[in-house]
Amino acid sequence: MFARPPLLLSALLLTLSAPLWAAKRVDLDYRVRFLPESDQAEVSLVLEKGDSVRSLRFNLGDKGYYSDFESSGGWTQDDPGHGTWVPGKGKASLTYRVRISHPRGDGRFDARMTPDWALLRGDDLVPAATLDLVDGTELVSRLEFELPKGWKSVETGWTRVGKNRFRIDNPERLFDRPTGWIIAGKLGSRRATLGNTDITVSAPVGEQMRRMDILTLMTYIWPYAREVFPREPGKLLIVGANDPMWRGGLSGPNSLFMHSARPLVSENGTSSLVHELVHVLSRIDDTDRSDWITEGVAEYYAIELLRRSGGLGDDRYESVRKHLRQWSRKVDSLRGEHATGPVTARAVLLMQDLDKEIRLRTDGKHSMDDVTRALMRLDKASTRDFIEISENLMGGASDVLDSKLLR
Repeated sequence: MFARPPLLLSALLLTLSAPLWAAKRVDLDYRVRFLPESDQAEVSLVLEKGDSVRSLRFNLGDKGYYSDFESSGGWTQDDPGHGTWVPGKGKASLTYRVRISHPRGDGRFDARMTPDWALLRGDDLVPAATLDLVDGTELVSRLEFELPKGWKSVETGWTRVGKNRFRIDNPERLFDRPTGWIIAGKLGSRRATLGNTDITVSAPVGEQMRRMDILTLMTYIWPYAREVFPREPGKLLIVGANDPMWRGGLSGPNSLFMHSARPLVSENGTSSLVHELVHVLSRIDDTDRSDWITEGVAEYYAIELLRRSGGLGDDRYESVRKHLRQWSRKVDSLRGEHATGPVTARAVLLMQDLDKEIRLRTDGKHSMDDVTRALMRLDKASTRDFIEISENLMGGASDVLDSKLLR
């Protein structure tokens, strides 16, 4: 019987499978021009081949931040909160304006532009959208900035591919948009490489951001964070500013914001900076009234990473636990859509007790770290998931989790 030559067979198999991997790559360029005089940015989406996208339907929200839409192809707004772009054939573009400053109603801002700088989230520059993409097409997205006169630089959590240009690549999304924190203007920045991650701490000049203090703390805890969280971003951006920015911390993809007046380690022994870092590294999301998991894990490691790195001794650790018990003494349930401070404190105590139970029941082979890594693999984590993961590790029912707090 005639035997087909192996090389010929390999070539045939590659030909047959080609449509599975040889996607047609099409450039999508985001171009941003900051306009400080009007507290806006002009944003353009430029699509190399418009007919590769059937439509993009944007969620514009209810704040009225977006205006002045112009497009090649077609743009329609069936209601104020949604708009649809149909690019059409050939090179296509959509241009609009977006307001930058976002007041929180208490005189504070979670995004702000001044004559000298802008601090915002890319999620707001390009709103979330539903993408209808032609089969066999892959969009290659880049983000480029045109800065006002006198503005020196721009930073994002994405890989830099030019002076003011970045590559946007999120394998988890079909529509790659520039999510995460962005800062531009007259900036001061400090950089370090920890493990496989390039870390940048950046803030406007004169905003009293303790850049080197932040890098020092990150250097201490990073080896211990790497042991817990298998996801290690290629780049991490930490931004901050002083009043009237919101006095707290907010995490985003590959980036986080921290008000420059916040202490790196608070008087109660926890760290808002490390708390937000854990959100970035773990990316745990919750469902079924289980926000206690997301916030509890972040605060648990805000304490635990300081402890493991030598920043908290045993006596200080017990003092932290005493404070958590006092703060959460009135909590009778952890369940809810949004975990309050006392609920988060009680969740941390539960996780600390659970860690001891898991270590004891498994002769030290497993710990709360294993629970956390399992939660990271879920799209959304529920209280039931948390209990099942923990009890599977122990090989039986948990005394710690047999609690009315979780019902």
